[in-house]
Amino acid sequence: MITDIPEELAQDPWFKIVDFLQQNWAVVLEREDDVLVVFYDDTCGVFDKMPFPTSDKAEQALRRNGFSKFLEDKRAQEFIGLPRGEFAERSHPNGKIYSSGRFWH
Repeated sequence: MITDIPEELAQDPWFKIVDFLQQNWAVVLEREDDVLVVFYDDTCGVFDKMPFPTSDKAEQALRRNGFSKFLEDKRAQEFIGLPRGEFAERSHPNGKIYSSGRFWH
């Protein structure tokens, strides 16, 4: 799992409110031949990832699945704080929830 997330991406992530006081977060990492969306929780626990051919395709998929850019949502910034700490691989109680397709359209 990818846990080396650049600080500038961690300061402007995608987010989705999944439960009361719980968010899932995502960043889009540029790679040589594609991009990788890395998903993490409020404690910087990286729990899933998905490759996409381009940043545009990744961003379209994130929006389609209920994610928004944190810095574009002033209302969310009033009551949600960015995750802080070191990124580390952690399992999600429901497994690979996005890459499995269970919670991804």
